[in-house]
Amino acid sequence: MNRHFLRPTFAFALSASLLALGTGCVSQKQYTALQTQYDELTKSREQLQAQKTALEQEKARSEDALRSNLLNKNQQVNQLNDNLSGAQQANSQLSADLRSKEQRIAEMQRILDQKDAAVRALRQKVGDALLGFNANDLTVNVKNGKVYVSLSEQLLFKSGSTKVDPKGQEALKKLATALTGNQDVNVLVEGHTDNVPITKGTLGMKDNWDLSVLRATEITRILTESGLSPAQVTPSGRSQYVPVAANTTPAEKALNRRTEIILTPKLDELFRILEAN
Repeated sequence: MNRHFLRPTFAFALSASLLALGTGCVSQKQYTALQTQYDELTKSREQLQAQKTALEQEKARSEDALRSNLLNKNQQVNQLNDNLSGAQQANSQLSADLRSKEQRIAEMQRILDQKDAAVRALRQKVGDALLGFNANDLTVNVKNGKVYVSLSEQLLFKSGSTKVDPKGQEALKKLATALTGNQDVNVLVEGHTDNVPITKGTLGMKDNWDLSVLRATEITRILTESGLSPAQVTPSGRSQYVPVAANTTPAEKALNRRTEIILTPKLDELFRILEAN
């Protein structure tokens, strides 16, 4: 039932009531019945109106909730889009950084390969220059990316002396000739002794530190006088503290009394790349 139905019904009842009154034939009972019907219809109309109002309010709340939910969803979508855009930018930057690092790694590998090739070529050149010497007195090896020229005391010095023998001078001059003009090689001269203390009162020396340093200095002097640039040669003494044998037998002690000339290709280009990172 709705108010469109109530209006004609109420009008009909009212008309009937007026007609009955006009004719003077309406009894009290009929009047009461009509009044009751009128009251019921009015009440029904009010109930329907209240229901309509409640439905309209519920509809409005639902529409507000839907609009709010839609707005929230749109905001979430916008946030997701922003996050996706940020992630894409970050991914692009990471990819660019990765490509840059890969290029630097490739460049460092290229330099290391060149350095390894230079070490092999240097070892070959030095080995060829020193071929005529006894393998027990002179060896040329590659270790840790460096060329090690190891010369025994027997080849270079008399016991306790810092003056290089003629045969040793010949070897050093040949080594200097092989290295002359090669400014990309650092030359480290290391003097080594066994653990036997030097004779007390030896002129200019207090212990094996002095002996090893003075021998390295004398060898450095011969190398530079034979053509090597003084700027690329460094003398150093290690005394008895870096042995290659146990120092328990005469043969082991003889192995420890040696001079090592360590040749290292310069890595300035590689260091520049590392510093740039």
